[in-house]
Amino acid sequence: MICSARNTATGEFVSVDFDDVIRSVTPATALDDGGLWIAPGFIDIQVNGFAGVDFNRPGTPLPNLQRAFDLILSTGVTRCLPTVITGPPDHMLGCLRNLARARRELPRGRAIAGFHVEGPYISDEDGPRGAHPLASVRPPDLDEYRRWQEATDGVIRLITLSPHWPDAAAFIEAVTRDGVTVSIGHTGATTDQIAAAVDAGATLSTHIGNAGHSVLPKHPNYIWDQLAEDRLKASFIVDGIHLGPAFLRAALRAKTISRSVLVTDASAPAGAEPGRYWLGDQAADLTADGRVVLAGTNRLAGSALKMNDAVANMMRMAGVSLSEAIDMATVNPARTIGLEGHTKGLVEGETADLVLLRAGEGITVDSVYLNGERV
Repeated sequence: MICSARNTATGEFVSVDFDDVIRSVTPATALDDGGLWIAPGFIDIQVNGFAGVDFNRPGTPLPNLQRAFDLILSTGVTRCLPTVITGPPDHMLGCLRNLARARRELPRGRAIAGFHVEGPYISDEDGPRGAHPLASVRPPDLDEYRRWQEATDGVIRLITLSPHWPDAAAFIEAVTRDGVTVSIGHTGATTDQIAAAVDAGATLSTHIGNAGHSVLPKHPNYIWDQLAEDRLKASFIVDGIHLGPAFLRAALRAKTISRSVLVTDASAPAGAEPGRYWLGDQAADLTADGRVVLAGTNRLAGSALKMNDAVANMMRMAGVSLSEAIDMATVNPARTIGLEGHTKGLVEGETADLVLLRAGEGITVDSVYLNGERV
């Protein structure tokens, strides 16, 4: 198969020859490029649901999950980490088992690159806890973590936790030895606790700038501490709701493009109409203005964001280039979770996950290839 378009990384017109991997990327003559750009497939390392389908319900039928992942693919995301949030132990394990079955059995289950467990080892305080249910917050437990790995064929790739727990550093050291990426999030941790987590192996901040207290000390505080720590990358939800442009621009200057990752944090309402949905056992509403909130509150419960829109929003709100925004949706998340075959971009030998797109006022997806198969 050969696709010809402008390379988002260089702006040059190229022909990409591929089967399941990229065989070559060569300069070509642009007779009529049709306004198409070509990029690696997007990678979303935090997605809780899509198309009205909640990943945080253990009984979600496989056909529903198929519908959700098909729609995720249509947004240019070729690999994702379905994300299970805080819940009772058996509930979380059931969700992971169900998603692992989808990974094994769905025709395009290979788009599931592994799993992100966000919680339950987070802050129990209002604000930092976000939409996670208080009753199920608990301290880190290596035995529980091993049950997650057993249930998912060993592909828990990312865990978000708060390092305020006494045993957090020991837990981080243990799971990172297994190759799991640990991210700091949903936390009110102190400067020393954050430093200890990074020393133990934490390398990411989950959706920084969100899930925090409404009022913080000027300094020190856990947002400054994470922004100033060069060993931490940071993920951002750029839907125009979770973060304002001023914070986003300042945070990008602190982290730099190479240490910044776009996530959607999409929940069930993404790609669906306004109305009532579910996040685990909690009702969540998609409002007419695009907010996803716990029913009866103004507390955000994920987003309705699509990754192609996140790329466009990042360009508009932060003033970055198409190439920089694409990096934050492709090679940067791949490097963050160690996803082999996706860390180098549009080059020979990488997996043939490709997206052809048009970039105007927004980012429009034209076609998507998964392991060289047009999907």
